[in-house]
Amino acid sequence: MPSFYHPFVVPFVIGTIALFSITAIKFYRWITKLDKKQQKVIRKTFFTMKVFPALWKMLKELFNDVLLHVKVSRHGRLLGYMHRSIALGWFLLIIVGTLGVASYLDWLYLNAAHHPFWLGVFFNYFIRDYHTPVGKAYADIMDLLLLYILSGILLAVIKSVHSRIVGMKKPTRLRLFDVTLRYSLWLIFPLRLIAESVTAAIAQNGGFVTQSLGGLINIDFAKAAELPLWTSYSIALGIFLMLFPFSRYMHIFTEPLLIVLRSLGVRESEVHTGYTRVELSACSRCGICIDGCPLDSELGIKNVQAVYLLRDVRNGVFHRKATENCLMCNKCETDCPVGIEISAIRRQERDKGKLNTEDNYPFIEPLKSFNAIGRVAYFGGCMSHLTPGITESMKKIFESVGQKYWTMDEDRTICCGRPLQQQGFHSQAAELRKKNTELLQESHAQFLVTSCPICYQSFKKEYDLPVKVLHHSEYIAMAIKNGKLRLNKSETRVAYHDPCELGRGSGIYDEPREVLEAVSLLVAVDKERKDSVCCGYNLGNTVLTLEQQMKVRDTARNNLTKNNPDIIATACPLCKKAFQHSSSGQVKDIAEIVAENIIV
Repeated sequence: MPSFYHPFVVPFVIGTIALFSITAIKFYRWITKLDKKQQKVIRKTFFTMKVFPALWKMLKELFNDVLLHVKVSRHGRLLGYMHRSIALGWFLLIIVGTLGVASYLDWLYLNAAHHPFWLGVFFNYFIRDYHTPVGKAYADIMDLLLLYILSGILLAVIKSVHSRIVGMKKPTRLRLFDVTLRYSLWLIFPLRLIAESVTAAIAQNGGFVTQSLGGLINIDFAKAAELPLWTSYSIALGIFLMLFPFSRYMHIFTEPLLIVLRSLGVRESEVHTGYTRVELSACSRCGICIDGCPLDSELGIKNVQAVYLLRDVRNGVFHRKATENCLMCNKCETDCPVGIEISAIRRQERDKGKLNTEDNYPFIEPLKSFNAIGRVAYFGGCMSHLTPGITESMKKIFESVGQKYWTMDEDRTICCGRPLQQQGFHSQAAELRKKNTELLQESHAQFLVTSCPICYQSFKKEYDLPVKVLHHSEYIAMAIKNGKLRLNKSETRVAYHDPCELGRGSGIYDEPREVLEAVSLLVAVDKERKDSVCCGYNLGNTVLTLEQQMKVRDTARNNLTKNNPDIIATACPLCKKAFQHSSSGQVKDIAEIVAENIIV
């Protein structure tokens, strides 16, 4: 058997060894730096029957999102095609190339097992006598895949100068290092096409594209240019592969690892762990998060979006604006095709641990002899108490359905802790959670209802409560369905605003609409559900001026009033407060609309 070796393969070989060695070291470090809770989650899933649905979910995500880029395609078909043609095309090029090598060696030497790993990459240079019908079909398939990849590369080049063609408003601003590596990637496949075409001119072993191009090349020129071209192709590959682990392209290897860990149930912690490093490296900096960010579209702030935050954190650069200047509306997280927990990482970066103190809330005392057995614990939330029409309406609803209740934050004005958590005051938030949990345990309440989506997120995700937690829209919808709450159906036209924390943050979209449809006529809204526009008054931002917040709010209001509704309805006291200051029309919480239409 021939040696299938030439010195020009050395750059590719070195690059490949470096890539897999560095990647293995990175993966080992990340996995060993998972915290105890994350490791426990993996053990509980991996060594039980839960591992099988987790593996199935993992395989689906790997196929749909790593190869087919289904989520990217939802943002734009042409954008999805660009990513898919490069990712899937390169993957198939490797697979078909490997199969071609194996079938050739097995046919010619009856020994497909022993061959150098680079043979599939430089197949046409080393294999010049593969002239069977199968060989011709193989060459045609490889040419087709190469064309598929090149079409994606062409779109990527166009996107870099005119991103709207592929459905994006703005391209991501890249570091010089990433720009250089991008050009290296773009160069690989044209070099391969030219090198294979030159060899086809000499050996007549090309496919329908490379052989056609080879027919146009002078044979003397081909013989002189063949080795330099294959060497250039190898060098381009070697440079790209060697620098790959330190670039944004590391997402190609890291995203599958992220999908595996996420399928096993691993999630972000309050502090950086190995899982955080995986998420940071899984960001391709595609820039999709830029298009949906209201700070960019409404205020022209262009350097704080998730893509820049993740880049800076990954590179160990503290960028205060990217860390602090965010509405925490979760639009970027919803749009992210990789599903990175961007808000959690931003909270980690906001950590103000040095300012932490002890025993911050001595005024919150135990309940002593009180208990709420058989009652609902109602937590209005700070903003609901500042918009008392909501809490009064909920009391009326509870009384109408015959529900005993205990308002746990009416006298003590206890905060849920999430605003502190959002700003990085983790220990103070933890102390509040501890106090609230003790109150709930002492009360023996059946379950907890809250009117504030911010509180709802906190109780659902940041607490470990012994009771079920409902947002008041869920509670009201349940009361309507079981017939306990009877309502008048009016002809009032209502436009519903999806609050960020309730919709994108908690996935509650249907229940508020079911409630409003029971009492009114629901008016269509252009941007709703996961595409809803933030009201601008989110507590996650302490950098924006009031004027800037109002500008974002006005965009959300204009979206809601396009079809001239009688009422703007929302299910968040903060959103209600924002819209009340911007509209001459009526703005109400769904609880208030329901309370006004109860049949006594």
